[in-house]
Amino acid sequence: MRIRVKIFGWLLAFCAVLLVLLWLFQIVFLDSIYRLVKIAEVHSAMNALSGRLGDEDLSALAESLYESRGVSVVVLSPDGTVALTQGAFPRQRELSRELSRLYSLTAQHGGEYFEYPSQELSSHPPANTPFGQPRGQQEIYHCRLVDGSLLVLFAMISPVDATVSTLKIELYFISCALLLFSLLLAFLIARHVARPIVSIHLSAQRLARGEYDTVFSARGYREIRELSDMLNAAARELSTVDGLRRTLVANVSHDLRTPLTLIAGYAEAMRDLPGENTAENAQIIVDEANRLSRLVSDVLDLSKLQAGALEPRLAPFALTQCLRGIVARLSEFTRAEGYGIALEADEEIAIAADESLVSQALYNLLINAIHFTGDDKMVVVRQIAQSGFVTVEVADSGPGISPGELPHIWERYHRGESKRGRPKGAGVAPGTGLGLAIVKSIVDLHGGQCGVRSAPDKGSVFWVQFKR
Repeated sequence: MRIRVKIFGWLLAFCAVLLVLLWLFQIVFLDSIYRLVKIAEVHSAMNALSGRLGDEDLSALAESLYESRGVSVVVLSPDGTVALTQGAFPRQRELSRELSRLYSLTAQHGGEYFEYPSQELSSHPPANTPFGQPRGQQEIYHCRLVDGSLLVLFAMISPVDATVSTLKIELYFISCALLLFSLLLAFLIARHVARPIVSIHLSAQRLARGEYDTVFSARGYREIRELSDMLNAAARELSTVDGLRRTLVANVSHDLRTPLTLIAGYAEAMRDLPGENTAENAQIIVDEANRLSRLVSDVLDLSKLQAGALEPRLAPFALTQCLRGIVARLSEFTRAEGYGIALEADEEIAIAADESLVSQALYNLLINAIHFTGDDKMVVVRQIAQSGFVTVEVADSGPGISPGELPHIWERYHRGESKRGRPKGAGVAPGTGLGLAIVKSIVDLHGGQCGVRSAPDKGSVFWVQFKR
């Protein structure tokens, strides 16, 4: 069911309930409510008069009570004489006999007696109407003995049929007007409330079809605005993810195609051409196969890091010693081609981290610097001790990075537009385009920071920072 129809139905049902309650209280229960109100008035008047039975202003109070509430008052003295009469009683000539009856009943009931009709009022009452009042009327008597005197309060309850008939006619018009107004109001409210939700629903359908440029512009209620803003943010993230996916597919397919083409080409040459089955050709196949293996490993590592599936095993280890080992190994591999790696560390520092992950991050930074350093083929590694932190900088003398590329340098498969271009050959295996993305993920996993300082033709300095 559509939300607009549902809201319309609920609002209409609410208005219908209000109309039903109006009819119940104004027509069906009017007689009972009227009788309860009258009885409550007599009770209240009795409590007001019984405490002031001997006061001089009792007559004035009784007169005011009769004029305002229609409650008659009679006071019968202990000697049997009527001390006060205020109001109108039915069959006034039989008042003495009626007072004697009420006095006897009040005494039997412990000094308090209340007599009121139990049946509904009607224009056709029973034939044996008590006390000789006009047909269709009923009486309320409240009696109380106060210091030997009998205080009697009397009120007449008249039938409400004429009032009910008048109210019915009024309610017919009111109900019709309210029903029409409720229909219009329910329709307007349902459309007003449902419009932003329907708009978001339609935009979400376009987003689900892959239209990531969809803009959620629903406004109105705060919750709707917040939902619209969140969906806009989600659409932007989906668009970014889709762009990364396309870039990933394009780059991975390119990086896979090149080594696979070389492997297939050299393997066919070794199979079909005499004299091509040489150690050099076999080594090329091995190198390209290793390159494929590294690419797959880097993709898996990065996926695990970014998915949070790789938990670091934190333990104290010597960072300075780890740096010396990495620099020594890479220096050995690159010495034949004239590359030099210098380590600057003034003190021995230890950190609590996953040694294998931190080593991988540092190794990737050095490989990146070796690939892109300048003609002097020098790379400098600096360990900088700070209060509570340690920073490792890897500086190269390469062509540098343009300011526009710096925000994207940590993205996987980012290909810069600067003169860095493709990495130059070195005594280490070429990169896969995922090294810096893996570095950032490892540093983030340890709660550290990373960054780069670079400018065109002035080299680059990549740095990572960990807690000591």
